[in-house]
Amino acid sequence: MSFKQNPDQKHHQKKNLGRGIDQGFKLKRVFPMTQAQQDTQDAFLVGHNLFLYGCAGTGKTYYSLALAYKEILKQGSPYKRILIFRSAVQGREIGFLPGKQSEKLLAYEPAYQQITNDLFSRGDAWEILKAKGLVEFGCTSFLRGLTFTDAIVLVDECENLNYEECRTLITRSGENCLMLWSGDILQSDLFRHRNDYTGMPRFMDVLSRMPSYQLIEFVPDDIVRSGVVKEFILSEIACSQETPINIVDHVIIAA
Repeated sequence: MSFKQNPDQKHHQKKNLGRGIDQGFKLKRVFPMTQAQQDTQDAFLVGHNLFLYGCAGTGKTYYSLALAYKEILKQGSPYKRILIFRSAVQGREIGFLPGKQSEKLLAYEPAYQQITNDLFSRGDAWEILKAKGLVEFGCTSFLRGLTFTDAIVLVDECENLNYEECRTLITRSGENCLMLWSGDILQSDLFRHRNDYTGMPRFMDVLSRMPSYQLIEFVPDDIVRSGVVKEFILSEIACSQETPINIVDHVIIAA
């Protein structure tokens, strides 16, 4: 995913980033490409907790991480680290993953590793930041008793959290904790046969009544991943507004 950069600042920040990061470790300057991204930045800069929801490919996770990294690397920032959480739910049952908890979680890290390496324009950025304790990754299964302090907490794939998981996460919030949530209800992997339901709609309703939170919708016009993604989402919306077609009647069986 690419985001426009200021033409006068094509390369990177020249100053030392702090937090033990040396001169050779520079954060890319990222600027909002859409109105939703601009709204996200504006709300973030005045200290709102955020819930970003809507279309795939709109940069919800990417832009949240870009803002979070910039903030924790600022001199004098009250936030010392980024905590990333997501559900371990998947769209297909593939059995239990082998290994210890830390080894199991490795299967879910590549998306955040890719974004981080892109933001710092180097292939080892994620591992370096993890080693320095500036970013941590975990799942929602092991949260009881924890308190998030001096941290920016990114909760991703919220559509795959039930309400109790959302409630557990938000009630971990301690001093100097800023929370950024993102999700797309259309991508939920929680199915009825699991007796589990996404808690996203109910949770958003609760957050909408909290002055410290701002909910920001990302619509098809905010898609930045690629033209194909935008074309597909728009076509999908158009199809959903028409009379459903029984796809079985249109399958061609090859001899």
